[in-house]
Amino acid sequence: MKYVRYIIYGIIFAIILIKVEAISWFRIQEMFLFQSFHMYGVLFSAIGVALIGVQLVKLRNKSVEDSKKIPLSKKELRLKANIIGGILFGLGWAITGACPGPIYALIGLNVLPAILVLFGALGGTYVYLSVKSKLP
Repeated sequence: MKYVRYIIYGIIFAIILIKVEAISWFRIQEMFLFQSFHMYGVLFSAIGVALIGVQLVKLRNKSVEDSKKIPLSKKELRLKANIIGGILFGLGWAITGACPGPIYALIGLNVLPAILVLFGALGGTYVYLSVKSKLP
């Protein structure tokens, strides 16, 4: 029962993604081709909401459970890893037209090719877990 609120949050998140057309392949392609500001507006709005949310959490002196501080050693290697990871994420996003956020919303809308995207995301997570111990 304690996870019910997270399921409700996920459903609300999916509804919002659907309503703002963030799950639309055409909107995502417009963004990557710089043909429309729509998705950039959605992303900037999300940044603004997150910024306000983080500040509210800080004001209430709450902390995220099980949070770990990332060590600041080997900055160059981390920079390379972030660049490579960002490129791979962007390529996957551009090829599939789906960010990991709306995968479940797409599956819920019966867009069956999203199941392949889900397997790709899970596969990428598995690869990361298998090489995580070797990373700096």
